[in-house]
Amino acid sequence: MFDFLAQFTEPKFLIMVLSAVAAFFTVASFAMAALTGDKLGARLKYVSSERDKMRAERLAELADMENRQARLRNSPKGFMKQIVEQLNLSKMLETDTTRERLKMAGMRGQAPVVAFLFFRLILPFVGLGGALFYLFVLRENELPNVVRISISLGAAYFGFYLPNIFITNLIQRRQQSIKRAFPDSLDLLLICVQAGMSIEAAFNKVATEIGARSLELAEEFSLTTAELSYLPDRSKAYENLGKRTGLPGVKAVGTALVQAERYGTSIGTALRTMAQENRDMRMAEAEKKAASLPPKLTVPMIVFFLPVLFIVILGPAYIKVMAVRGG
Repeated sequence: MFDFLAQFTEPKFLIMVLSAVAAFFTVASFAMAALTGDKLGARLKYVSSERDKMRAERLAELADMENRQARLRNSPKGFMKQIVEQLNLSKMLETDTTRERLKMAGMRGQAPVVAFLFFRLILPFVGLGGALFYLFVLRENELPNVVRISISLGAAYFGFYLPNIFITNLIQRRQQSIKRAFPDSLDLLLICVQAGMSIEAAFNKVATEIGARSLELAEEFSLTTAELSYLPDRSKAYENLGKRTGLPGVKAVGTALVQAERYGTSIGTALRTMAQENRDMRMAEAEKKAASLPPKLTVPMIVFFLPVLFIVILGPAYIKVMAVRGG
């Protein structure tokens, strides 16, 4: 037994084993180099194919946007457009602020503008007619005529501003969705930029990944990617992103990116700083909402909790008193 083990410790045997191992790894290294091939060439070929693929996608998106814009320029062809054009409502009611608000609400093109102007014209008459019918026909003798006319005029005034209220609610919901997902999207942008991606590719990648959390933010990033690829002034794309969202945090990020490209500073540093600021803003907003809960809960506690508490505490005593009196 010991003689058998002694053979493995002999110098000749150890030299033979080490020589065999060295020969094996030498042959394996040459074989792996031959099998692997040109990694650099394959990598460059892959990058080239990806770049061509992205260029084709951007061209397809641009063509699709042009087709949609052409359709929007030609629509709507119905009675709404005829009424708006015949009454020349565009000059009377349409402003640059109206178009910007519609873009902030996610409505782009000429069709939403025409619909907005049409409903601003129609709804006052609908409100006035409905109020007059209700007050003078259904409630004929309950209120004086002056009060009924005043209520009808108030309904017409409310109908005129109802489209603005609707657009405002859409803007608020859209901004809330963007606010919740924007700090995380900046983190993803930072990761993509630090990984070596261009800012256009980073926006495109984040738009794909963030769509599960916020379709609105994914849509805005996709539009920014297209504008960065084809606008002659890249800073205009960042400015348009801030205008479309209407959020101070997004506008600040756009300004930081413009300055980074203009002065040659690090885009990663700017994104890291702005991501931290937006995260702090989101935390401050959450703390503000948490701090406002106690005053808001005061009235529900007084109305719903205290009566039940008094019944639970005083109920048994009241039952005993009534039982003693009855006995």
